[in-house]
Order: sequence, then structure tokens, then C-alpha cells
Amino acid sequence: MAISASKVKELREKTGAGMMDCKKALTETDGNMEEAVAFLREKGIAKAAKKAERVAAEGLANVKVDGNKAVIVEINAETDFVAKNENFQKVVSTVSQHLLDHQPSDVDTALAQKTEGGDTLEQYITEQIATIGEKISLRRFTVVEKTETQAFGAYLHMGGSIAVLAVVDGTTDESVAKDIAMHVAAIKPTYVTRDEVPEEEVNKEREILKQQALNEGKPEKIVEKMVEGRLKKFFQQVTLLDQEFVKDSDQTVEQYMKSQNATVSSFIRYEVGEGMEKKEENFADEVMSQVKE
Repeated sequence: MAISASKVKELREKTGAGMMDCKKALTETDGNMEEAVAFLREKGIAKAAKKAERVAAEGLANVKVDGNKAVIVEINAETDFVAKNENFQKVVSTVSQHLLDHQPSDVDTALAQKTEGGDTLEQYITEQIATIGEKISLRRFTVVEKTETQAFGAYLHMGGSIAVLAVVDGTTDESVAKDIAMHVAAIKPTYVTRDEVPEEEVNKEREILKQQALNEGKPEKIVEKMVEGRLKKFFQQVTLLDQEFVKDSDQTVEQYMKSQNATVSSFIRYEVGEGMEKKEENFADEVMSQVKE
């Protein structure tokens, strides 16, 4: 039967599939719109499975806050420009809201949970892969709760290349908490205080600094003082409170928080793709691989 251009357009708008795919789907289903949607969905899921072997090390990090609970999440895709894709941004927002509402314990539990649409979260993500055309994966998330006397600080850098969720005590002023989140995004501390740094890590650093001083030919009697001085710089690198405040280098973060009669309870920093191996592809080869699909 003849398939009208208007039907092809309607199916394309419903599914986001290509024009030729839509025409084929309608032809295969004798013009039945619902069956054509199902046909493309099945085809899309098959495509998604084919894409499952690709490396997804780009994407977006996000923070969503609702009262006394919040979630920080990282969702990966294959290419950096997908972050500008409205459909992908919607996926990030939808998944973030689901995690905030249901507070699963881990990624596997989250993926197995039912969404409002009736599918599991994993099925929902798989369907979006067919529309967006790239592998999408929920990499990690953390749900955080606070008390009425605490404040959340949420910060997204460059729209979501870095996300930070901070919790401060002693104030409900979100601007103070956001200042801390911005600092963490920029300076990348690992711990809040020196007490949180594992003793093994401190001892390892102390030994390295000692050997450096001895290799420089410094007298042993002054090596210990040198080591303690250099260890102070180490703590400034890894502990938040020891660092110069990014918005005012004349004071440390600890001094800034004291001026606000507040303390930092915790922070979580997600940088998209950190610790993941990014696949490098020849651009021409990439184009050819897409043509062959």
C-alpha cells in the first residue's frame, strides 16, 4: 500500500527515528501507526544492544534537591556534544528525579526499579538510546539527606561537566553552602579535614618528602622540620579546610566558615568521565562506521 508523507512525518515525530526507517516501518505494518511504533521500538532496542559495547565516557553530572534530601548523579554518553541534546538532558533530569523519589541503594537496584511509565529504569534508558543514537549509562549516584539546621550547596560547572553537592552545619543559608560547592568544583579537595586523611596516606607522603629532602643533600637534623613544612602543603592540596578560599585567597575555607558560624559536614564531587578510559577514534573511521550501520 502507498504510505503518505504525512504518516511518515507523524511517525517520525512520535519516535525520533529516521524518515526511511519510518517509511519501512509503516510499509511492514500496512500503515498501522501503533504497530509501526512497536516495530521501530524493537528495531531501536536492537540498535541499542549493538551500541552497548561502545565506550560511554562523556555525558552530564547533575544535582537535584527536594527539601531535606538531594541526589548527585552522573549519566554517561559516548560524545561530548550529546550534553547539548535536549533529549539527553531530559533523560538526566528524569533519572535524577526517579533516584530522588525512590532512593535506591545502588545502580543495579535503581535500574531494576519500575518507573512511572511502567517500564524499569533500565528499559527506559534503553529506549532513549534508540532515540538519541548513543550508548547511555547510569554510572553512579549518591542520595544525601540533611537536617533542618543544615543547608545543601549545589553547583554545576559548565552545565554539568562537574557537579558538587555540599552539606554545611550551623546555617541554613544556601549561599554559604553553594560557596563551598563552587570551591570544591574548582580546587578538587579529597577530604574535609586533616583528621579524615588515612594515616597510611599521611605516612606514605611523609616518607616520600623525607627521601626528597635527603636526596637534596639536606642535613638529617633539619630534614624533619622540612618534612613537616612540606606536609603542610600536602594537606592544603587534599583537605578542604586547609585550602585558600577560592573567592577570597586572604583566608582559608576554615576561616571563611568560622566567619559564618558554620562548619562543613560533607561534600561529593562528580567530574564526568573521571577514572574512565575514553576511546579515541579516527574521525574518518567514525563517519564510515556510522554510514555502514
